[in-house]
Amino acid sequence: MSASKLQESSEVRIAHSLHTDEEEFVARRRETVFQSLQKLKIHCSQDAVPNIALLGSGGGQRAMVGLLGSLVQLDKEGLLDCILYLSGVSGSTWCMASLYQEPDWSTKLETVKDKIIERLSGPAVSWGDAFDKLKKYYKKDFFSLTDVWAAMAITEYVKEIDEVTLRDQWDHLSKDPFPIYTVIDTQSKKEKEKGGDKDDPWFEISPVEAGYSLTGAFVETSSFGSKFDRGSKKNPQDEMDMLYLQALCGSALADRSEIFKYLWQKIKDLFKNLTPLIESDTFEEMMKEPKAPPAYKCYQVLIDLVEVNLAVLNGKDYSALVQTIKTTLEELGGGTNHLIIPGEKTLAEKQAANFDVKKFTEHVLKDLSCLFSSDSFDLVWSICKCLTWWIWGRNYNFLHKMKNEAVPAALLEGETRDYEDAGLLLNSPYFSVLRKERNIDLIISLDFSDGDPFKTVNTTQKLCEELKIPFPGVNRARENPKNPEGFYVFKGTNTPTVIHIPLFNVVNCGGNIAAWRNRYATFQGPYNLKMITDLMEVAGKNISDNREKLLEQIQAVIDQKRHEL
Repeated sequence: MSASKLQESSEVRIAHSLHTDEEEFVARRRETVFQSLQKLKIHCSQDAVPNIALLGSGGGQRAMVGLLGSLVQLDKEGLLDCILYLSGVSGSTWCMASLYQEPDWSTKLETVKDKIIERLSGPAVSWGDAFDKLKKYYKKDFFSLTDVWAAMAITEYVKEIDEVTLRDQWDHLSKDPFPIYTVIDTQSKKEKEKGGDKDDPWFEISPVEAGYSLTGAFVETSSFGSKFDRGSKKNPQDEMDMLYLQALCGSALADRSEIFKYLWQKIKDLFKNLTPLIESDTFEEMMKEPKAPPAYKCYQVLIDLVEVNLAVLNGKDYSALVQTIKTTLEELGGGTNHLIIPGEKTLAEKQAANFDVKKFTEHVLKDLSCLFSSDSFDLVWSICKCLTWWIWGRNYNFLHKMKNEAVPAALLEGETRDYEDAGLLLNSPYFSVLRKERNIDLIISLDFSDGDPFKTVNTTQKLCEELKIPFPGVNRARENPKNPEGFYVFKGTNTPTVIHIPLFNVVNCGGNIAAWRNRYATFQGPYNLKMITDLMEVAGKNISDNREKLLEQIQAVIDQKRHEL
């Protein structure tokens, strides 16, 4: 059955072909690429126009600013209009979201760049606005840490609440590269890490559809997150906005422990800012009153519960806080017999006994839910629950109860699926552009990763070998992770050519690579104006220094295509 027939017969599309809207857009974009090559004095017939994909890896704000600097320089060198696809992971998607706010951004990039820099170096989103956005997210069928991360963390970096949707962007997308945002399916990731080979964790989100890249199972992007049953939409949900998408794509900025501490601290800050909203002028004074309203005592239990979690994470004594929680719950009439209370032991003994803070938190939340309820309280209670159970990116499963042998059985079972930052499995969106039907000839990989700058390309080669996907070999003997060169080319037989460009290298950083890496850590506060402009400059040098090499490789893939025609 043709792709168009499949699209007409079901709201879920099971096919490896491209969506017809993407096919039509790419055909128009290839004309732009053709005209760009003519301007660059590269001789090419329209049949031999190369399909070039630009990849932006993860790396938090470093990736966001690095990708912006790279794109600005590509534009200055006359190379930007050679790009057919722009795909990102994690922090690179933050840059993409900012760019695609502007219709035809690639035709006025200098102006768009100035607006983005002004915003990033400007004031933060107010706490009140962030909290109001969080309350909106809480009204959805599923609320997770991704919503918290969007309102409380992403807004700190991008300095805005972007409520535009991908569908909105699609309506004015005409002269820019086709964008693809990438995440992974959490459950499939876990199975893959156990050695499973039948699950597909690679999930892509474009302006037209969202779905599993390798399986070929998609739904209209405007319907992603809605409830489906056997391929039919049963309970429509509002389309996710760009703030949520940036959180979905970019939440792996640090290890789990650091994110845990960060979010518990955010909840603590949330309580501090909620104080004026809780019926009293001075929350602390009311807490001292012997006949304080139960609401205040319930909030105090939550505050103490946050402090317990922070104490455990930081290796501090939490026994007094635990006892206070128990006492307060008893005063409120809660059932505390099941609470796991540590005895009179030293801190070292308590740690050795492995006090289960997760179970303790679950039990306290259960008691509180029976004692008190209000909109703000329920929201904070839900945040604590999501943190305890570590729930990220939960959405309805659009493949639920479908019957199709082409789809891994595990993807058809659950009513929900969880999605998270693809950097947790592979910190570059290779599998979005390695789909056979996209026919990519040249991949330009901009690597903004922390640590080993070759990990993404090495991991991709290994995974492609397992999946029998054409990918060039990587000459590991030439690699020096601590002092990489600024430009690598990997070629193979019947594979796309891969250009790999590490952000910090011996060419643009000289002997100061370590200093640059230390200055731009992944999980740190928002950059100031000087940090932004310095990083954009060093990222831009990777393009300007290698302009002739890029042209050479573009010509090489054209010659190869011409030979194959």
